[in-house]
Formats: sequence, structure tokens, C-alpha cells
Amino acid sequence: MIESFKTQPFTHRGGRPNNEDYCGFVTLEDFACWAVADGAGGHAGGEVASETAVEAILDAFKADPGLSVSHLNKYLESAQQEIIKKQKSPDTSSMRTTIALLVSDYNNALWAHAGDSRIYMFKDGRIYFQTKDHSVPQALADSGQISTDQIRGHEDRNRILKSLGTEGGVTATIMGDKVSVRRGDAFLICTDGFWDNIMETEMEIDYAKSETPQEWLTHMCGRIVRRVDGQYDNYSAIAVRAE
Repeated sequence: MIESFKTQPFTHRGGRPNNEDYCGFVTLEDFACWAVADGAGGHAGGEVASETAVEAILDAFKADPGLSVSHLNKYLESAQQEIIKKQKSPDTSSMRTTIALLVSDYNNALWAHAGDSRIYMFKDGRIYFQTKDHSVPQALADSGQISTDQIRGHEDRNRILKSLGTEGGVTATIMGDKVSVRRGDAFLICTDGFWDNIMETEMEIDYAKSETPQEWLTHMCGRIVRRVDGQYDNYSAIAVRAE
């Protein structure tokens, strides 16, 4: 039986002048919610979009906590509407953001995402599930034109097919069935600047040698720092472990 979740958030501007990533979480008595976003949109638009999305989701969650597809739709729609309101300003008129959203009732979990911010679930120290990006390289991989390993470093890596803030409403992918969560299971919710610089096998290796989410993130961030150079992207993640 899960008694609690241990959570460790992390965000860094990387080699960029501004950090357009944003992450946050809320743990209540019966439910918990985590969200990570990576914004875009010129000027300060990316920063505004990501923060607006995450804070709107967490506010909607606190107002009506629950674990269902309709709840996740409601949280995402709240974020979409708040972004659209702020798009009326000239500086933020083109802003948009990816989103990765996870909710649990301490027994099961549901998640949703739009764009290339990812959610990984770990069971028995191995990746049990990972979301598929809404991106051009992912579409090419799905059609067999490139391998999944070629998604990283692809020339169209930044071409996102779904995001919050675009016309036509929310087009996120929502997990249809709840997934059971037991003690020792873990989640990694991260932006592309994070997963782009660390391989899935390395995530598993670092998880195996870590006793806490903070230690796990420290190991992974150490790899990223050693690997990146120059104007590398913002990188952010939330590590979660069921206790």
C-alpha cells in the first residue's frame, strides 16, 4: 500500500538566457497532481505560457481533485483558457506550451500530454511505459522512416504537432485506463531538454543506484551537464517515487 509520494522538482535554464520551462505539484490527502511544461512564443511568451499552464492545472485540480479522463480534460481545458486570455497581449499573442500532466489517488495513476514533454513510469527499476511525443520526428518513427533512436538529434526535433495555446481547443493525448501504482514505482516527468540529453538506459541505471528522487535527479543532471555544450536548451524534470 502506498502511504505517500516523495517528489523532487528541478528546473534549469541550461545554456539559454531565459528559462521557458515550468513545473509544479500538489499533494492532497486523497489525490496528487504533477505538471511540467515547456513554453514557446517569443519575447517572454514561453515563460508566461508554461507558468500559466501549470498553475492553472494545479488550481483546477485543487478545486476539484479526481482521477478520471473527464477530470484531466477539465484541468487541461482550464490551462488552455488561461493561455488564450493572456494571448490578447501583443507580447504573448503567439505563446504556446507543451504539457505533461500526472494525477494519482495513491493506488492508480492517469496522465496526459501534449507536445514533446514526456512521462516515464518505472516498475521494478525498469521503464514500464513512456509517452509518445507529438512531434515530426516521432511521426517519422511511427511510420518506420526513422528509428526511435534517431528522434534525438533529428533536424526537425523542434517541430511540435500538439500544444496548449493553439486554435481549435485542447488536442492532448489522455491515458484511457488507470494504471495501478505500488510501492517502489516511480515517475519521471520531463521536458525535451532533459530527455534529449540522457538515454532511457541511463535513467534506469541512475534510478537503481538512488535511494531518493533527489539523488536520482542529481545523478541524471550530472550526466546532462557533462554532455551538453554551448546554447543548450532549458532542462526540467519532476522525479516521483511511491513509498
